[in-house]
Amino acid sequence: MGDNTEEVYGPDRAERLLAMLRALAERIRELDRTGRLLERVPELQKLLGNARSELFHYEVESRRIVEEAERLAREAGGEGGEGGRGGHFEDDEDDEPWRRVGDA
Repeated sequence: MGDNTEEVYGPDRAERLLAMLRALAERIRELDRTGRLLERVPELQKLLGNARSELFHYEVESRRIVEEAERLAREAGGEGGEGGRGGHFEDDEDDEPWRRVGDA
């Protein structure tokens, strides 16, 4: 994914990431079955590096999407929303039912 083509994480790129991770897992299993896992460290380092890079891009895009949604929610609810807490929706207490008032 080192070229300058479309860098947005759409469904196609997400599917390629899944395929990359599955191929890495299969390669590790194959090397382990044949007793060559440690013999192929350079190959594994390269595969892991590629997967790590792609996972980083995926995480960054996911975070951008969440931050954009939170920003839009704040704007829709007025300046600062939720008393300026930033990014929290009104029903967030239902998201973590194990947290109670006395736990803070």
